[in-house]
Amino acid sequence: MSKNGDKKPVGFATHITAGGIAGAMEAICCQPLDTIKVRMQLSKSGMAPGTKPRGFLATGLMIVRRETPLALYKGLGAVLSGIVPKMAIRFASFETYKELLADKSTGNTRVGNIFIAGLAAGTTEAVAVVCPMEVVKIRLQAQQHSLADPLEAPRYRNAGHAVYTIIREEGFSALYRGVSLTALRQATNQGANFTAYQELKKLAHTYQPDLKDLPSYQHMIIGLISGAMGPFSNAPIDTIKTRLQKSTYEPGTTAFQRIAAIAKDMWKQEGVRSFYKGITPRVLRVAPGQAIVFAVYEKVRGIIETMNVSPSQDRYSE
Repeated sequence: MSKNGDKKPVGFATHITAGGIAGAMEAICCQPLDTIKVRMQLSKSGMAPGTKPRGFLATGLMIVRRETPLALYKGLGAVLSGIVPKMAIRFASFETYKELLADKSTGNTRVGNIFIAGLAAGTTEAVAVVCPMEVVKIRLQAQQHSLADPLEAPRYRNAGHAVYTIIREEGFSALYRGVSLTALRQATNQGANFTAYQELKKLAHTYQPDLKDLPSYQHMIIGLISGAMGPFSNAPIDTIKTRLQKSTYEPGTTAFQRIAAIAKDMWKQEGVRSFYKGITPRVLRVAPGQAIVFAVYEKVRGIIETMNVSPSQDRYSE
């Protein structure tokens, strides 16, 4: 993402390679936080009078104590299998939408249109990759079995087995349970993420006009700030989506009926605070994750471009 606006976007292969590596690094570093977040969102603790909901550290320690530390990486296979197409679609679709919304005379894209391009990119990745991936991931993460006990067999052995079992027992459409909420969450995430990232980069360049490209640590700081904005804006959506994707329902119930039933049950039995369950690990997961993604993406993209001997190689630009 160079500051030079006259450069053309990089080729699709660069998006796949740089985005895939960046996404894999993010998943490996941040998966334990995501597992804790999911357990907190699914937890019914704190419902009894005089009790408090189990917190972030307590949930993590309980998982480690009962299920071994490896349990914090439940669902990682599903995440890694979807991270390459997810990141490729995110960056490639964002650049495509941004170009379509750019001023035809100057080639520049206004901040409002950057936000719209981010919304569209988030929706695209949600429908294409994120929703099926998260249904599988959440089913795996919700299993509270000990990985140290070989006799304690889980329902889903791995990501592939989970996909097969879900389709066989619930139909292919079950992989898209909660797609509307997933799309809404991803859209708001990427709208805020790309807009904040670009504007903060511009600000950083104004204070450092001699720098052609920002150093990696600055990309990480900017990514950390931009990545934290989405979770605070759509935490209730994410919590309802998690419970929707974990549960099974009788045939004939509509998506709206399921969403309304979950929201009503949460409001009546657990109160408004339940909609923000898991917000701490989610912010700790998403914000550093975006810091890693943008820093690694920028670095790998730069390496790929320097390796290419062709002077006409395209570049990703903002």
